[in-house]
Amino acid sequence: MKLLAFEAATRRLSVALWCEGVLAEKSADVPNGGSECLLPWANQLLADAGLTFKQLDGLAFGAGPGGFTGLRLACGVTQGLACGLDLPVVPVGTLAALALASGDGKVLACLDARMNEVYLAAYAVAGDSLAEILPPKVGAGGTALLPDGDGWRGAGDGFATLHGAVLRQRMGGRLVSDDATAFPTAAAVARLAAPVLAAGGGVAAAQALPLYVRDKVALTTAERLARGGSK
Repeated sequence: MKLLAFEAATRRLSVALWCEGVLAEKSADVPNGGSECLLPWANQLLADAGLTFKQLDGLAFGAGPGGFTGLRLACGVTQGLACGLDLPVVPVGTLAALALASGDGKVLACLDARMNEVYLAAYAVAGDSLAEILPPKVGAGGTALLPDGDGWRGAGDGFATLHGAVLRQRMGGRLVSDDATAFPTAAAVARLAAPVLAAGGGVAAAQALPLYVRDKVALTTAERLARGGSK
């Protein structure tokens, strides 16, 4: 099976090719934009593997939550290719991909959601599979629902924010470590999408939509002040 995956929910953009269980990936920090990167990276990965787009069996993308512009970028590129090639698409949760990329164990995945909030979810990871303990939510570090039990590892740039520090304090000794430099990867998206495609899953291009979790993209001045932000 041959699968191309895109991840652009954070500043760390990546594209991965899954070819019969072997992964290749291209990635870079792209704080603004990135539309000029994804397709050239995809073309290069396919060329390196001696493949063409027509030999793909499916596509996948990091569906969110994450930056609105990046989610639309990854979704748009995937939809365009899927329509032209008549291929199924697997939308993969960004926080799930972040957890999988962080390795085995209990992972508290946390990404900076701006607007004085974080995206948060909890998973138990084992190899190429994971179990969702808490679904993706958006909120402040002081009010976010936290998982039970010990032995949790934090992952994601949300832990580099003030709200990440609050989460760390609330978890206490139950959080054994956290890595604020961890990001979701296209390789992890491909690892989660591959068994879905292999089982005949996936959706049509028109049904492959981002998972925003939060629909509001801006706050009023009063709302920013209420959440501890500045004017």
